[in-house]
Amino acid sequence: MKKDIHPKYHPNAKVTCACGAQFTTGSTKPEIQVDICCACHPFFTGEMKFVDTLGRVDRFLTQRQKAQKSIFVKKKVRRQQKRKTEEKVGDEKSKTLKEMLKKPAR
Repeated sequence: MKKDIHPKYHPNAKVTCACGAQFTTGSTKPEIQVDICCACHPFFTGEMKFVDTLGRVDRFLTQRQKAQKSIFVKKKVRRQQKRKTEEKVGDEKSKTLKEMLKKPAR
């Protein structure tokens, strides 16, 4: 190995979790802060909970609500347009094919 290019290794690095659990391990940093560890991770504890440190679940839910509102508005607009076209069609007299193909007199 080349000298003076490798970081210093700490065999007893202290790891502290957000839940309060602490343990030691080997690392190039003397102290490590983590958000989740084996003491509080849902896979190891068997509890059903969301591990959402960046707010991604809340962001997804708000986007989903916005999408549902826009779908509702689009359906409402389509129904209104359909009613208008039905009213227009009902007001006009139906033409026969002969009348539609007939050239207008000049």
